[in-house]
Amino acid sequence: MADNAFIDVDHAQCSKHRQSICGDAVLSHRIKEEGRVLAVLSDGLGSGVKASVLANLTASMALKFASTCTDTRSWAHSIMDTLPICEVRKISYSTFTLIDLDESGNLRFIEHGNPPLALLRGAEEVELERSVITLERWKERLIYHGRLQLAIGDRLLCCSDGITQSGMGQPTMPLGWTRERAADYARELIRANPEMSSRRLATALMDRALANDGGTARDDISCAVVHFRVPRQLLVMTGPPFAPQRDFELAQAAQTFPGRKIICGGTTATIIGRVLRRPITVNLGQIDTGLPPPARMEGIDLITEGALTLAHVAQLLAEEVPVARLPANPAGDIVRLMLGSDIIHFIVGTRINEAHQDPNTPQELDLRRNIVRRIVSLLEEKHLNATSVRFI
Repeated sequence: MADNAFIDVDHAQCSKHRQSICGDAVLSHRIKEEGRVLAVLSDGLGSGVKASVLANLTASMALKFASTCTDTRSWAHSIMDTLPICEVRKISYSTFTLIDLDESGNLRFIEHGNPPLALLRGAEEVELERSVITLERWKERLIYHGRLQLAIGDRLLCCSDGITQSGMGQPTMPLGWTRERAADYARELIRANPEMSSRRLATALMDRALANDGGTARDDISCAVVHFRVPRQLLVMTGPPFAPQRDFELAQAAQTFPGRKIICGGTTATIIGRVLRRPITVNLGQIDTGLPPPARMEGIDLITEGALTLAHVAQLLAEEVPVARLPANPAGDIVRLMLGSDIIHFIVGTRINEAHQDPNTPQELDLRRNIVRRIVSLLEEKHLNATSVRFI
């Protein structure tokens, strides 16, 4: 991974009023060894379960083809050959937008039927150049593709027509909100908060579209945002080093790391506080949360208990609890910091804590290193974070 660039991908969705499932699909996949991120937004024809199945089928195919094939025309041929046509309306059962971006900023994209991608450079929109892909067997289907070199800070906005057609028929929006007005709204939000995350921007656009519809969505609403930016880094330190001679190395990492820092474990915090000569104070405002209370130290964003808290972190990540519903306890605080970061580094001490070797200890109190491995796997697979682990 490049040291100065990260690809932040997130989305927000809302089902059509009185539908229990969204007929749009947003899928993303990080190919770690290639430094690439693929993202697809597909809109199934109609709404409900049938639309959802078609959208997910299309998005899954697009991800598979794009991850194994580098030729844009081949992507289009493969998807169009598989994607059926509605016999009544003579249109594709699903639309899609496919984004392929690597950590050097090389962007490739394909669009079929969705509102056009918007590229925002800071708070200004930059026009994306597109070419039409002509397929011999599918001349009636318009497919666009393009290539571009992104700059640090660029954002891509991708949405279904539930965004652009929201509010349709209102005096101020006879043709709906439109793609242009949606992009202008995004520019206003970025101008007010240049560091806005992809998740927050996508959610804000979805919420505004829902408001345009009077609070009851007339169609499935989906928005995805890709942000190519300087990474937000987080360091998690847990466990004392195997050899006491390495205590200084651990404390030095805590002092010099250029991002947010978490210490998980009382012994770990004591070592760092002793070496750096910084006092530790317990936060008595969180004493009834079911977990040991957090503590404070100068230069550290959060100090918590170790293995038990990390086991709860793994559970929250596995359940994909939304940020707004995370518990107000140390495990929830850790997950908030993790999901607000791009690259999460772990320094794991390997000295055995005898308190966690008792066979009567609950199952979630596994060895610290195994809990960390599970958290790393969840962060990479479910949340598209980049991670690194160093054992000392």
